[in-house]
Amino acid sequence: MKRLLNLLFWSVIAAAFIGPGTVTTAARAGSDFGFALAWALLFSTIACLVLQEASGRITVLTGKELGDALRERFAGSGWARWVPAVLAAGVVLGCAAYEAGNLLGGVAGLRLVADVAPSGATIFCGVVAAALLATGNTRWIARSLGALVAIMGVAFLVTAIRLEPDLGALMTGLLVPRIPSGSVVLVLGLVGTTVVPYNLFLGSALARGHGLGEMRWGLAMAIGGGGLISLGVLIVGSALGGGLEYERLAAVLAGRLGGVAEWSLAVGLFGAGLTSAVTAPLAGAIAARTLLGDGRSERWSENGWRFRGLWIGILTVGVVFGATGVKPIPVIILAQAFNGLVLPLIAVFLWLTMNDRTLLGDNGINTRTQNVVMGIVVIVCVTLGLRGLVAAATSALAFVG
Repeated sequence: MKRLLNLLFWSVIAAAFIGPGTVTTAARAGSDFGFALAWALLFSTIACLVLQEASGRITVLTGKELGDALRERFAGSGWARWVPAVLAAGVVLGCAAYEAGNLLGGVAGLRLVADVAPSGATIFCGVVAAALLATGNTRWIARSLGALVAIMGVAFLVTAIRLEPDLGALMTGLLVPRIPSGSVVLVLGLVGTTVVPYNLFLGSALARGHGLGEMRWGLAMAIGGGGLISLGVLIVGSALGGGLEYERLAAVLAGRLGGVAEWSLAVGLFGAGLTSAVTAPLAGAIAARTLLGDGRSERWSENGWRFRGLWIGILTVGVVFGATGVKPIPVIILAQAFNGLVLPLIAVFLWLTMNDRTLLGDNGINTRTQNVVMGIVVIVCVTLGLRGLVAAATSALAFVG
């Protein structure tokens, strides 16, 4: 029973990245490129576990959250003193970008089964998210949101199995990395939607009061399950045969599971959007609190005006963009890609921090094996981020020209 409760607690990390962004990006990857980008999901799941374990280990061993450790590690004179502010700006902007996609995805799920105006539905979702955030209790939020995406996850996994995918092609896609022409943004999006930068700060905050073993077990189960659901979404997306619309995705599910599947996608998208709409502002505020100020001060407490002001601001950005009636799928994919660009910056500084003996002691720093694995993760994240920047710059120059 204790392990089940622990899994439910840590599943908030999976719920935070199994949002509309994951459904949209993974399904689009499957519909446009089949199984060719499955390797990006496998890599991002492993990378998520490696980086989340590192951020959680800091809190378990030192009692300090990730942002506190980064602020102390890079405080001082010279260029390093700007590191906390740059990281905070990147995470908060990333959360704001995510928030628009979260709310738009939740509304899209609602509209699969109900004829409601997008603007009104967006405001409704924003009000519900604000009510949950106003409780100021991160542990209660974690426990209450952890299982909401289970229905949709099961629907995708069962449908993926019933589609009887070509296992040879699937294994090739998982184990042979390649980036087909036109897939750079989707690869970056798959990494950005799984290794969510703000989740590192959220996971660090949740690790407070937990043992190292239970933290690692909870993360492994939650993230592994989330990665499996993401793969299921990609497989189902491959049955679309090019292009992505939520209605077509619902039709594929319904064709294999019956009419109830459309409701499961609708409920799952709405639940995933709502959970992510709560976790994104919360994690953004947690990151800014620990990177920019003393989390023990009254102004930065969970009921303090700075903390509340940040999550209200991030939530408001999402509501405003959602209420304008923009199309959800392009916004969601671009938000994932943006976070894929922010991730390398945070990963590099986290890697440096995990080798700080002053902070973690001789027994807490990365082992040689952990350094090799984390180094590979960081190098791949940086490489994908740079490639994404080049692709974005090329597109911008072509547009200007």
